[in-house]
Amino acid sequence: MEKTVSFEKSLKELEEIVVQLEKGELSLEQSLDYFQKGVKLSKSCSKLLDDAEQRVSILINGKDGEMAEQPFAVDDASGV
Repeated sequence: MEKTVSFEKSLKELEEIVVQLEKGELSLEQSLDYFQKGVKLSKSCSKLLDDAEQRVSILINGKDGEMAEQPFAVDDASGV
C-alpha cells in the first residue's frame, strides 16, 4: 500500500533537490537521479494542487438570504 505524502513535505523535498542541483557538485548520474525524482515530485505536487482546487467552493447568498455553496470557477486563461 502506497503512503500518501503531504504537499508540504513533497514541496520541501523538491526545494532541497533544486538546491543540490544548483550547487553543481553532483556527478552526472546523481544529477540525473535528482532530476528524475524532482520531476516526479513536481507532478505529485501539481496533482495535489489540482485536487485541492477542485475541492474549493465559494459561499454565496442563496434563496431567502441563506448561504449556498457554489464551485470555485478557475480562469483557464491565467496559465496557472
